[in-house]
Amino acid sequence: MTARVGKVKQESKSASTDYLKKATDNYDQMLIAFHASNWNAAATLAVQCAISSADAICVHEKGLRSISQDHLDVCDLVSHLLIEGAEEKAKQLRKVIIRKNMVQYECRSVRKDDADEMVKVTTRVYQWVHEKMM
Repeated sequence: MTARVGKVKQESKSASTDYLKKATDNYDQMLIAFHASNWNAAATLAVQCAISSADAICVHEKGLRSISQDHLDVCDLVSHLLIEGAEEKAKQLRKVIIRKNMVQYECRSVRKDDADEMVKVTTRVYQWVHEKMM
């Protein structure tokens, strides 16, 4: 059985730095929000950082970016990268993205424990992408 990758868009590999800049901006603001006990903002920024990080590494490695309506498709794209740790990071990315609906569309506020887990996992993904691109 082959994994589905969903819709993708060809991008110049040089655009990867633009996606990494977005990831970095979201990462920095995620940490600020978390340390200010703003769990909703920290979780929302974690999702955005994770997606931008995935876009950055996929464009850097393959010149492709997911444009699927299903944000989980980017996890499959990451898992198919031929770099060390890609499959593990795709699983971590999935953990963050599956919480997107809860964070952005449900009426309940994000709890500290949820934000803490999302920030930890997003940090692992972001730092891996940053390391692989530098």
